[in-house]
Amino acid sequence: MPRHSKTRPPSTALKWPLYLYEAAELAIFMLSACIFTVILFHPNYPALKLIPNPTLRRLLMGVAMGLTAIGIIHSPMGKRSGAHFNPSITLTYFRLGKIRSRDALFYIVFQFLGGIFGVAVAALLLGRQLADPFVDYAITVPGIYGTTAAFVAELFMAALLMGAVLWTSNRPHIAPYTSYCVGILITFYILFFAPVSGFSINPARTVGSAVFAQVFTALWLYFLAPILGMMLSAELYLRSFGEDRILCAKLHPDPKYPCPFLCHFPNHRHPTEP
Repeated sequence: MPRHSKTRPPSTALKWPLYLYEAAELAIFMLSACIFTVILFHPNYPALKLIPNPTLRRLLMGVAMGLTAIGIIHSPMGKRSGAHFNPSITLTYFRLGKIRSRDALFYIVFQFLGGIFGVAVAALLLGRQLADPFVDYAITVPGIYGTTAAFVAELFMAALLMGAVLWTSNRPHIAPYTSYCVGILITFYILFFAPVSGFSINPARTVGSAVFAQVFTALWLYFLAPILGMMLSAELYLRSFGEDRILCAKLHPDPKYPCPFLCHFPNHRHPTEP
């Protein structure tokens, strides 16, 4: 069962703005993913001829998505909601006792809605270009090494990402650098693992693309592997450092913004406090 913070809990009221922020954050991430996939991989765009090396184009894609993630985490929305925009992260923090069950449920529902909405907006803006086989709505499917390799890759990426988030965000002196750690990992994940699994580590991200592409290949993998990887990493962290070293569920703990979680990060205040 989830563990609970010893500090005074925040209000139990539904937090609709935060749920909408989570939806908007993943929508922005998916819109960015679709736009940069078209720019870098669509045959009618100059990048394919100017940068014929697919590895270099994947690196550029990774940099673009890493910077997108950093921007979302540092945005006012991200600093308020915690910038999860990933059901696997929300479920892991629920397991760690940092987020209430009702908030976790609505976070996850709105994350899925946000992923679908982001691809929908991209489809309106990019039209047939997004449906081109070279782009295919930026779907995530197992690559040339098969389903097992994709599962292992998603498991590894999720575990390492959650481990890095927990290690940095729960140490106040380095917590402001959590977002940069996430951005760097995303960059290298896309560079090295996109050919293996498509790079997801986010069930809502995979569903957002799959709904429009109508490709649901090994969908179970993109639910199970990220959740399992992050949960394993969280359990290892918990056993190694203890419950008291899990301070908050924000990826960028900024005391200037009220914290909606079961939090005991230094100087954080709850929305009901002055």
